Amino acid sequence: MAEVVARAQVAEAGLNGRVVVDSAGTGDWHVGAQMHRGAKAQLAKRGFDGSAHRARQFHGSWLPERDLILAMDASNLAVLRRYARDDAEHRVRLFGEVAGLGGVDVPDPYGADPAEFARVLDMLESGMTHLVAELRTLLGTPVAGD
Repeated sequence: MAEVVARAQVAEAGLNGRVVVDSAGTGDWHVGAQMHRGAKAQLAKRGFDGSAHRARQFHGSWLPERDLILAMDASNLAVLRRYARDDAEHRVRLFGEVAGLGGVDVPDPYGADPAEFARVLDMLESGMTHLVAELRTLLGTPVAGD
């Protein structure tokens, strides 16, 4: 869900081509699979299309190509920081910290009820709004109406 929301907000902010959004898990459990139907349903209710998403597993070789790698929870953060070691650890951050969510973990709603998927989507939309605003400032892209 995070990738779909991020792509939409990056595009809406006029940052396509300047910000690349990517998504991968730390495990290989669902590699190649479509998004969970509960996630896809909640995204569709809010006008997002998650049909193109396919699960992938993160590879440490990707680190030099990425300026910022966001983990949704502390467990995934620890895994990603092990990949990064000291050379890129500062670029591996917790989404809840950089997205204005007070450092909280974003739970994985896999297998949960629709209300939990909706709650997680609320967190993602709010956090991405904050993060994209920060990216606009960092990249010098004015907010519409400025």
